[in-house]
Amino acid sequence: MTDKTQSQEAIRNVVRDGYKKVAETGSLESISTVSCCSTEEDTSFNGCCGSSTKSANQLAEEIGYTTDELQALPEGANMGLSCGNPTAIANLKHGQVVVDLGSGGGFDCFLAGPKVGETGKVIGVDMTPEMITKARKNIESYTKNTGLSNVEFRLGEIEHLPVADNSVDVVISNCVINLSPDKPQVWQEIARVLKPGGIVAASDIILYKPIPDEIRNLAEAMVGCIAGAVLMDDYRNMMQQACLTNITINPKPAYIDTMAKLKAPVYDKVNDALPEGETPADYITSADIIATKAKSCCCSS
Repeated sequence: MTDKTQSQEAIRNVVRDGYKKVAETGSLESISTVSCCSTEEDTSFNGCCGSSTKSANQLAEEIGYTTDELQALPEGANMGLSCGNPTAIANLKHGQVVVDLGSGGGFDCFLAGPKVGETGKVIGVDMTPEMITKARKNIESYTKNTGLSNVEFRLGEIEHLPVADNSVDVVISNCVINLSPDKPQVWQEIARVLKPGGIVAASDIILYKPIPDEIRNLAEAMVGCIAGAVLMDDYRNMMQQACLTNITINPKPAYIDTMAKLKAPVYDKVNDALPEGETPADYITSADIIATKAKSCCCSS
């Protein structure tokens, strides 16, 4: 195993362990305990994109989910892990096949299901067994509420999707691609599974400028969607190299401002590590990303 491979696997283990804790100990109604923004002193995990003072549903409403959408979800599917609403920008239609990268408890999958209807299909992929177990338990409630049996969950890494070539109409992802230690491979996989002309719609964390090494070395920042984030130009270049076109990256800076104001623990730690007078919003932004797989491509893979 090469040093690069060992480093990538170490990062995956940190992320997997962090989200295992979310799946096992996250509150169903609130994220005020050991979850993605834990304030407990006995844990080093202050993971992705939330606040210890607001419920997961309140946070979701602030970033674009409607009350009706959230009320229709199975209990516990929303764990406050979002940084945007990819189903809103994907313009999903009946009959489409959708893959959700890093599907967690099934939050966006269960929202996408009714939009693609009984002739469509939603496949959630997550590398954390505990998340897959949690999501699969929610299927019964989803089917009871909607009458649909069009959502499934598969264990796998987003760098090696358990999905066939050219079989997917839409790929969605919510604050997950930044977590990967091999983002170019993720984008190659997205392009592989998409049909020509297919769409990717993601919400993610990206950088305006490089963050200090002290922040990149924080385990909390690694799991919290910050340490693995890349510059906007680099993000766009990876997408282009994967034969994606019509790329739009729309920053949503208000989200980072909100998280800082809410005193999410990971943002407090990041803020403390920054030069005096600077804030996380000077470096980091949430963004809505959308692109199309080219119908023909001469890019190298």
